[in-house]
Amino acid sequence: MKVHLLDGTYELFRAFYAVPPAEDAHGRPVGAVRGVLATLASLLREPDVTHVAVAFDHVIESFRNRLFAGYKTAEGVDPDLLAQFDPAEDATAALGIVVWSMVEFEADDALATAAARLRDAPGVEQVVICSPDKDFSQCVVGSRVICRDRRRRLDRNEAGVVERFGVPPAAIPEWLALVGDSADGIPGIPGWGPKSASTVLARYGTIDAIPDAAGEWDVAPRGRERLAAALASRRPEVALYRTLATLRTDVPLAEDLAALEWRAPRRPELAALCAQIGAEDLLERVPRWR
Repeated sequence: MKVHLLDGTYELFRAFYAVPPAEDAHGRPVGAVRGVLATLASLLREPDVTHVAVAFDHVIESFRNRLFAGYKTAEGVDPDLLAQFDPAEDATAALGIVVWSMVEFEADDALATAAARLRDAPGVEQVVICSPDKDFSQCVVGSRVICRDRRRRLDRNEAGVVERFGVPPAAIPEWLALVGDSADGIPGIPGWGPKSASTVLARYGTIDAIPDAAGEWDVAPRGRERLAAALASRRPEVALYRTLATLRTDVPLAEDLAALEWRAPRRPELAALCAQIGAEDLLERVPRWR
């Protein structure tokens, strides 16, 4: 069997900007919720989809905000989008899919935990993390745990991670710490870019193993002296950035593999919700009922 893990926050953001805005009878925004329901119904119709879970950031902030004031927050997020987080979780649950609603941790941490926990479970052939977010590349293990960009229909296994980033999955947090990640508010180290980070980490493996003095490096990326000086003067910062970029695998998820098996929607809940958001046609896209 394959286990499919979805980043519900990504799906909600994508739907909000891809689907025409819509309101229910009370004037509440529902377009993104419709989009999430549609994409999940589409996923459930795929023949190899049997075990599914979706993680949402119930609130944008997490424990990482206590570590670093510049980490991403809900500031600047469209209020109409924020208003659809709770309904999107309710809609996903009504489809009969396990929902992980994150507050202290992030949705990414929940999916990383599930991938680590389930990849060697009896009967599991593959864990598929459905998200294009580069953070998830650190979770990839051979072809047993892969990342899937459903919109672009692209899969990335361990060889694909190395091809894309120049480093193996285990070094992705190191790479992000040096390069930065604007989506998460991680600034990175001045002067370090994807190519220089890939070159140096491919040689040394970890940031801690990179010598402070450029003269001790046995690789020669462009601007080596400048890169070494920037790193040497910011060791504490880069250690923090690496912590921020490292997905947690110790989230207390209650559900086991058996609980993730998708059987059918909760018909009364789903029918009522679809009527509320004016999306009764979505009921016809659900592959089976109980």
